[in-house]
Amino acid sequence: MAKLTKKQKEAASKIEKNKLYSLKDASALIKTVASAKFDESVDISVRLGVDPRKANQMVRGVVTLPHGTGKDVRVLALVTPDKEAEAKAAGADFVGLDDYLQKIKDGWTDVDVIITMPSVMGKLGPLGRILGPRGLMPNPKTGTVTMDVAKAVTEVKAGKIDFKVDKTGIVHAGIGRISFDADKITDNAHEIIQTLIKLKPTAAKGTYIKSIHISSTMSPAIPLDPKAV
Repeated sequence: MAKLTKKQKEAASKIEKNKLYSLKDASALIKTVASAKFDESVDISVRLGVDPRKANQMVRGVVTLPHGTGKDVRVLALVTPDKEAEAKAAGADFVGLDDYLQKIKDGWTDVDVIITMPSVMGKLGPLGRILGPRGLMPNPKTGTVTMDVAKAVTEVKAGKIDFKVDKTGIVHAGIGRISFDADKITDNAHEIIQTLIKLKPTAAKGTYIKSIHISSTMSPAIPLDPKAV
C-alpha cells in the first residue's frame, strides 16, 4: 500500500474514525480537507441495495443540480440544418451533423454531452462502439434525444446531469467544486439523494440507501449518515 503524504495524513486526521456525518457538516468539512492547489471537483458516491444485473433493479435517471456542477460543459448538438440556429442560440459549443459524425468516426470525442434528434439516431448507431464506452451516446431517457433541442442544451448547461448505478451497485456523480459555498454543496447533494430515493425500484428489498460518501478530487472520503439524509 502506498504511503500517505503529509497533506493526505493531515486531511485524514480531520475526519473522525467511525463517525457518520450529517450532510451539512460533511459539506463544510470537505472544504477544509481539500488541499490541492486547483479547484477540485466534489463528488458523491451512493451505495444502493440493488442488484444492477437485474433489469427491474436498474437505477438510472437525470437531475438538475440547483447550483450547477461548476464545470463548463461542452455540448455537441447533432441536428439537421433547420435546428442549428436554435441549438447555437441555446449555447451549444458545437453544432452540425455529417461533418461531426465523420470527426467522431475518426476518433474525436472532445465533448461532455451529445444532444440529438430522433431522426438522427439511425446515423449514430454505428458509432456506439466509440460513444458508448465514453458515456456519450444520446438516450431518450436522459433527455438527450429530443425535438426540443434548445431546451435540452439549456438544461445541460445549467447543471442537468445523468447518472446510472454501476455493476457494484454504486452511483457516482459530480456535485460541484470545492470553491462552492458549503450550502451549495449541501443543496446539490440533497437534490441527487432525493432523486435516487424517488427512483427506488419496487423490486429492491431491504435497505435501499446503504452508504453515502462525499469527497473531492484529492481528498479522503467523508461518510454520511444515510438515515439522517
